[in-house]
Amino acid sequence: MAVFTLPNGSTISISTGFGSPTTVTSITNASPGVVSSTAHGYTDGDIIVVATSGWANLEGRVARVDNSAANAYDLEGIDTSSTTRYPAGASASTAKEVTGWVQVTGVLDPSGNGGEQQFWEGAPLEAQRNTRIPTTTTAAGIDLRAAYNPDASWWDYVADAAEDREPRAVMLTLSNGAKLYYYCYVGMSVVPSLTRDEPMTVGISLSLVGDPTRYAS
Repeated sequence: MAVFTLPNGSTISISTGFGSPTTVTSITNASPGVVSSTAHGYTDGDIIVVATSGWANLEGRVARVDNSAANAYDLEGIDTSSTTRYPAGASASTAKEVTGWVQVTGVLDPSGNGGEQQFWEGAPLEAQRNTRIPTTTTAAGIDLRAAYNPDASWWDYVADAAEDREPRAVMLTLSNGAKLYYYCYVGMSVVPSLTRDEPMTVGISLSLVGDPTRYAS
């Protein structure tokens, strides 16, 4: 039987700051990937972003630190074992810790978009039908409306993110305790909606930089 998850009761939070970047010397081809990083200072449970990476498929990925040691830690739940997607010897990166979160309140009509598979389609001269070969996926994101309230605790953080055009970490917490993490460019409309008999809202867009990461709790 299919298992469905309802988004009712979920919350969306945006990062309020990052620690100084730390150097990642290497990451193993393993599940989870094990990071070598001298005196990184992270502890288990810290949320980090792989901000720059020699591995394009790890770029902009949010991860939770696990099995932390003085000069190493695991990227919990991140499988980097494929040497096709993660070529050996090319994993030098930087990481930075999320230092705080603020919840975006009064969220209305959130919806995901993009991420559709794209294809090359064609055929050699002698063939009688075309072939479709998967290529890349389209850019993905989340669009939502939020209550127009410049005094809200989240307002300045979202406005700053839209202004400086630097990515932020975003955390979606489901009512069952599961968490989804994204690293996104944030956009925010400057003019609120003005529809009669409807609440004033502003549009917020979250454009994903890397793949999302999910933890069951």
